[in-house]
Amino acid sequence: MEPWSGGEYGARGRCVLAPNPGLMTLDGTNTWILREPGARRSIVVDPGPLHDDHLDAVAAVAGEVEAVVVTHHHIDHTEAARSFAERMGCGVRGLDADQCWRADPVVDGEQIELDGLALQVHHTPGHTRDSISLLVEADRALLTGDAVLGRGTTVIAHPDGDLAGYFASLDRMRGLVQDGRVATLWPAHGPVLGDAGGVLDHYRAHRRERLAQVEAALATLGMTTTALDPDVADDPILARRVVEIVYADVDESLWGAAEWSVRAQLAHLATS
Repeated sequence: MEPWSGGEYGARGRCVLAPNPGLMTLDGTNTWILREPGARRSIVVDPGPLHDDHLDAVAAVAGEVEAVVVTHHHIDHTEAARSFAERMGCGVRGLDADQCWRADPVVDGEQIELDGLALQVHHTPGHTRDSISLLVEADRALLTGDAVLGRGTTVIAHPDGDLAGYFASLDRMRGLVQDGRVATLWPAHGPVLGDAGGVLDHYRAHRRERLAQVEAALATLGMTTTALDPDVADDPILARRVVEIVYADVDESLWGAAEWSVRAQLAHLATS
């Protein structure tokens, strides 16, 4: 596995990697600075953690910042959003008004323009209800937040995570690829992904495979999806029993996160 350290991508993207590596953050949070070539002002996406050296590095690259945008509410993306915006004299925008400061929420389909830079907002729920992706069409790139990661696959954790919404988001992103508008994915964790279509196809296949494994585990337990209660995701025991079957070959230290994913899968199976 090659180390990831950020860098310049396309003509408009610069990634500054935050020093917060971990199980859920991979190498760390990717803070993206977007600027039209030759322009003075920029937009900063996901400032990340409150870490002085990181924010100094982001400020040095960003120059004059017009706005901070957060792809969703998780703290590894938003912790520094307000303080960095105060420092740079701008506002914070996100889909959820609770994440905004001195600026309006973004709207699905909104076109954000700055000195020739054009970004289009796409609501891509699934990882969280408020997840967005940003299309940089001039670079045929899509900033995916945590909807797609540079390594592995994203966590869909009940109750904020929703598989039906996630499948719809994958379809929407795949449609951008099919329309020729996206060729590369710029994630919020891990390296840039060049084969956007292939990655999205893998993500969908992986989710379908996991659902099939959960269905098989339920059968082992003598249950069928048609008999699942709509509130099955809140069952205090069932999700762990399914994890013990589906994730038997996975380190038990990861079972906690897996259980929340299984809860989302059970909720999907109960309502689809």
